[in-house]
Amino acid sequence: MKQTVRVAGGQGFWGDLLTAPIDQVRKGPIDYLMLDYLAEVTMSILQKQRNRDPQAGYARDFISLMQEILPDCVEKNIKVLSNAGGVNVAGCAEAIRHAAVELGLQGKVKIGVVTGDDVLDRLDGWITDGIEINSMDDGTPLAAIRDKVQAANVYLGAEALVEALGRGASIIVGGRLTDTGLTLAPLMHEFDWSFDDWDKVSAGTIAGHIIECGAQSSGGNCQYDWQNIPDMANIGFPIIEASPDGTLIVTKHEGTGGRVNVQSVTEQLLYEMGDPKAYITPDVVADFSSINLEAAGENRVRVFGIKGNPKTDFYKVSIAYSDGWKSVGTLVYSWPDALEKAQAADKILRERLERLGLKFDLILTEFVGVNATHGHLAHSSPRWEAAASAGGAALSSGTTPDYPEAQLRVAVRGHDRASVERFTKEIAPLILTGPPGVTGFAGGRPKVEEIMAYFPALIPKSLIQTKVDIVGA
Repeated sequence: MKQTVRVAGGQGFWGDLLTAPIDQVRKGPIDYLMLDYLAEVTMSILQKQRNRDPQAGYARDFISLMQEILPDCVEKNIKVLSNAGGVNVAGCAEAIRHAAVELGLQGKVKIGVVTGDDVLDRLDGWITDGIEINSMDDGTPLAAIRDKVQAANVYLGAEALVEALGRGASIIVGGRLTDTGLTLAPLMHEFDWSFDDWDKVSAGTIAGHIIECGAQSSGGNCQYDWQNIPDMANIGFPIIEASPDGTLIVTKHEGTGGRVNVQSVTEQLLYEMGDPKAYITPDVVADFSSINLEAAGENRVRVFGIKGNPKTDFYKVSIAYSDGWKSVGTLVYSWPDALEKAQAADKILRERLERLGLKFDLILTEFVGVNATHGHLAHSSPRWEAAASAGGAALSSGTTPDYPEAQLRVAVRGHDRASVERFTKEIAPLILTGPPGVTGFAGGRPKVEEIMAYFPALIPKSLIQTKVDIVGA
């Protein structure tokens, strides 16, 4: 048994820094590379892609990445785990196999293909059988939105991944595999942890949580002393050094930018936090209140004392469904009287939309640079007022700054697509038929986009069957 296993985080989401996983493989020693590509809305996007093209439905960036790093991974015996398969896991695996053959790596790559998370085709049967599937948010039954569902995927845990590793897989690809399971599985495999050793399973889960968002635990998006975090252009992504007893070290490769310290790790631990004593995953109910952190050297944080509780009998199901249409339009107004101009333009636009008799569920106006981030709180802070004044903004009346510019951003949503389409034609006319001083208008008419709503639910684990196949290159 190894005394230390190094699991590197390489992607925090689909669209993260493309060079990060390459650096993780090439800039220092690691045993495993975990790549998290999926968010809840991603599954519906991939399902739409596959509806248009049966060969699509997975994260294509993953294939180009593997073409780049496969030779390194084979040479260094680095295993890769990813949920890049989306809604077409088999297609993703075949693309990886083809890349390996093109690179002359036949016989050197085994691909573990994990399926069973996609339950879209099973929803009708469950409804017919009277199985209750209700929204965790408001109790709405699945039947109420079934005709609009685009994707339905169960969050699978580490068990199938451990099986794939045990069967010799060097690359594992699946669909809606949990972020934390991608890190937990290597530790369970290497240390031969039992699935009911809740403290160790919890430790592995927390290891996954720490690195699942990429550089967010190594200095990226970090509030603490952010101005002094070094060399962010060369930021190093996080690495977990795990021990058989469940103790963890969070670190990064030497010579990379960013910073790993107690504060950066703490901020990531608080990400998506609900009840700290009950962080529920398919594998365990982790107790975040038991976590101890301490500095263990430069860019090294020790994580220890972790406790866990037995897993539940349910899987969480992520269901995405169509819920109307939206469009967002913007105009930028310049000084003087920038905010007053933007407010007047908003009033004019709303009057025109009302006169046209258009149907919207919501019209939302924001003045970017004024209230889009903090809403009505923007003017309530003396510190903010002082900063605005010091930044060169003249005070036109009382303590209200006369902003150098203000962006009018108006969004509409509704179930009548024709109304949303017409809205897109009412923004540009404001340039010549509204207040003066429009600048920075570009990009043409706003686009109409379909709204994907999120329907989280629970399903008994007894209804879900996972499958592991091993494909050789």
